[in-house]
Amino acid sequence: MNEILIAVIPVAIIGIICAVVLVAASKFMAVKENEKIPQIRECLPGANCGACGFAGCDGYAKALAEEEGTATNLCIPGADAVSRKLSEILGVEFEDVVEKVAVVHCAGDCKYTQDKVEYSGIESCVAAKLIFGSKGECSYGCMGLGDCVNVCPNNAICIENGIAHINTRLCTGCGLCTKTCPNHLISLIDDVERVIVTCSNKDKGALTRKACKNGCIGCKKCEKVCLSGAIKVVNNLAVIDYSKCPDCDDFGVCARECTTGCIVVSDLSGIHRLK
Repeated sequence: MNEILIAVIPVAIIGIICAVVLVAASKFMAVKENEKIPQIRECLPGANCGACGFAGCDGYAKALAEEEGTATNLCIPGADAVSRKLSEILGVEFEDVVEKVAVVHCAGDCKYTQDKVEYSGIESCVAAKLIFGSKGECSYGCMGLGDCVNVCPNNAICIENGIAHINTRLCTGCGLCTKTCPNHLISLIDDVERVIVTCSNKDKGALTRKACKNGCIGCKKCEKVCLSGAIKVVNNLAVIDYSKCPDCDDFGVCARECTTGCIVVSDLSGIHRLK
């Protein structure tokens, strides 16, 4: 019995000493958290999408509380409601949020293009791209395997006729889909815009036309009819400068004159704009 006590007592004493040291360390070496961080974090939607430019909502909350000058209007999914709450907590002037929505720059569905291979692997665009570059005739086009669908927290994306479609009425502009698409076909634009180029093919016109009947052939007709200079053909693809688009004296002329119909006019109003 004595032998057991001789073995147990030193271990117990060491345990008590370690416990006391740890308790003391937790009190004297603790890093005090800014009291505003939990308040700010409570206001944020928790999407952790990174649209604000920080590492998730926690990173943005910490920056707002500790880094002077951090804007309160960087949370796109939270929109004006979140920006207003943050302004009240921080005691700064309210800053309007520029609401954004995601758009797909590809309209090459089953009617306009076709697959070049019969893909039967993992249902993932990333996997298909690694193996074949692309399963479709257009190497720049949407593969329609739903990586963007899987990451969308608002069920705003669906695959229809072989390509992704975004319901801007449900889109909060978090941008997760833009980071997921391996062909970089999805981008965020201000939801007040109305004209988009639904193509991403940078091949020369003849090759594009062969791959997809709805692709941009770089004919520059849109560039010539745009009086505000908002559209330029860069690398065989029409690109819109939205800072100039509102100045157009003949709105929508680029879409009307587009040879292949890859420039479209649409109401992209997002969920926040409709509230």
